[in-house]
Amino acid sequence: MVLGCGYDAVPLNDFSNVMKRTTSGLEFSTLGLQIMCRGFWICLVGSLATAPHLAAQDHAQAARPAAGVQSTDTNWPSFHGPGACGFATGHKTPARWDVQKGTNIAWKTRLPGLSHGSPIVWGDRIYLVNAVRDGEGKAPLKVGRYGSIQPVANDTVHTLQVLCLDKRSGKVLWTKTAWKGIPKIARHPKGSHAASTPATDGQHVAAFFGSEGLYVYDVAGKLLWKKDLGVLDSGFFRVKSAQWGFASSPVIHAGRVFVQCDIQDQSFLAAFDVKSGREIWRTDREEVPTWGTPTIHAVGDRPQVIVNGWKHIGGYHLDTGKELWKVVGGGDIPVPTPVVAGGMVYITNAHGRAAPILAISTAAEGEFSMDADESDHMVWSVTRGGNYMQTPVVVGGLLYSCRDNGVLTCRDAKTGEEFYKKRLGPGRTGFTPSGVSADGKLYFPSEEGEVYVVKCGREFDEIGMNELGEITMASPAISGGMLLFRTRGHLIAVAERP
Repeated sequence: MVLGCGYDAVPLNDFSNVMKRTTSGLEFSTLGLQIMCRGFWICLVGSLATAPHLAAQDHAQAARPAAGVQSTDTNWPSFHGPGACGFATGHKTPARWDVQKGTNIAWKTRLPGLSHGSPIVWGDRIYLVNAVRDGEGKAPLKVGRYGSIQPVANDTVHTLQVLCLDKRSGKVLWTKTAWKGIPKIARHPKGSHAASTPATDGQHVAAFFGSEGLYVYDVAGKLLWKKDLGVLDSGFFRVKSAQWGFASSPVIHAGRVFVQCDIQDQSFLAAFDVKSGREIWRTDREEVPTWGTPTIHAVGDRPQVIVNGWKHIGGYHLDTGKELWKVVGGGDIPVPTPVVAGGMVYITNAHGRAAPILAISTAAEGEFSMDADESDHMVWSVTRGGNYMQTPVVVGGLLYSCRDNGVLTCRDAKTGEEFYKKRLGPGRTGFTPSGVSADGKLYFPSEEGEVYVVKCGREFDEIGMNELGEITMASPAISGGMLLFRTRGHLIAVAERP
C-alpha cells in the first residue's frame, strides 16, 4: 500500500468544518437469531474502559495513578491508558471545542475503513488499527440501543492494517498490512473486524486481530513476528451461530505480550515474549466468550494479570499464569476491563439477571463470594447498576461508571456509597465508548459523537457538550493535554489553543 494513501491530515489552519437482582426480558429463536433484551447489543469495541476521582478542587493532588501505574501525562500505551486507569495528569485539557470551526482542534486526519480500536500513544507517535473492506461504499454499521444477535452476513475481503501517525501534525507516517482476506468470524452489526486496541512499550507495537492473528512490529513498522492463535470465535454462548467478532486487546508489560482469549470453546489466557513471540505460559479458562482486556497489577511480590469474566473473574500470577483468586457470576456477557486503584480491583459487567459492581482486595486469595458479607476479600459490592460495555474510571477516591443508556453514577471508591446518579443528554442515544478523565474533568462520548464533559466531584456538574460530527465507538486517549477521538472516519486531536 502506498504510504498514507487515503489518509488526509488536516491541520488547524486548513480546517473548515449492595445486592439486588434485575431481570431483562429475553426471547430468542435459533432460526431467526433474534434477541430482544433491553439494552442488549454487543459492539466489539476493543475492550471499552476507564478509571478514578474526588472533589474538583482536590483533583490535582488526589488524582494520582494507582500503585504500579506509570504517570499518564504523555504515554497512553494500551486500551484505556496505563493499567486501564483511564486518566491522565499534568496538563490542561479543554472543556469546549468546535470541530466545524476548528476551535481547540489541533488537527483532523481522515481514516478510511471501520475500526473500534482506540488510539494509543508513546512519545510523539500514535498507533492505530484499521479494517478496510474491498469494494465501494462504507462497511455497514448500525448503532443505537437495540436487541439483535444476528451477525453481518456475506462480509467481503478486508485489509487489516496497523498505522503510525505523528502526534504533532496528524500525518500518517506508515501503514502496514497485517492480513488480507475474508475474516473467519463474522462481526456484529455494531462491531468491526479491527475492534482490539493495539499496545506499545515504546519499542514494540502489538496488534491483535483475533482469528486473523497476533502481530508485533517495531516502532518503524518492521514486522518482528506474527502468531496464529487459531479460530477465536466470540459470540453469544447460548446461540453459537451468533458470531460477533473478537475485541479483547493485548497488553505489553515487562517484555511480554498478554492476551485474553475467552471464546466459544477452549478459552485461555497467555503470555508471549515480546521480542521473539515465544509462548511463555498459557492457562486454560473454563469461560464463555468475553470481550474485556486484561489488566496488569505488578506491585509487591505477587504481580497479577486480572481479567473480567462470568464463570471466572480472577487474578493470575504474572510470571506463571497460576490462578491466585476467583469469583463466579455476574453479567453473562462481560465486556468492561478491570480497574485497579487504592488497593482494590473494580470489576463490573451487566447482562442477563445481574449487573454487579465489585470492589475486591488486591490481596485476595482462593475462590470467594460476590457478597461482601460472606468474604473479607470482597470489600464491597452491589448487584444492580454495573456497566454493560464501558470500563469505569476511579479518580481521587471516586468511582465513575456510565452505562449504555447514558446514566452516570458516582460512588465512594472505598465504601461504594452512591453520591449521584444522573443521565447525560436526553437519553436518545447509546453510550459505548468508555469515559476518560484529565484536568479535573470527565469525558464521556456517545455513539452519535456527542462528548459530555463533567466536573470531577461528589456533586454532578455537567460543564459542556461537544459534537464530533460522526459516529464514535472507540474509547478516547489522552496525551500531554491532547484528547484523541477515533470517529467513524477520522482521528480528531482536541487541545487547548490560544
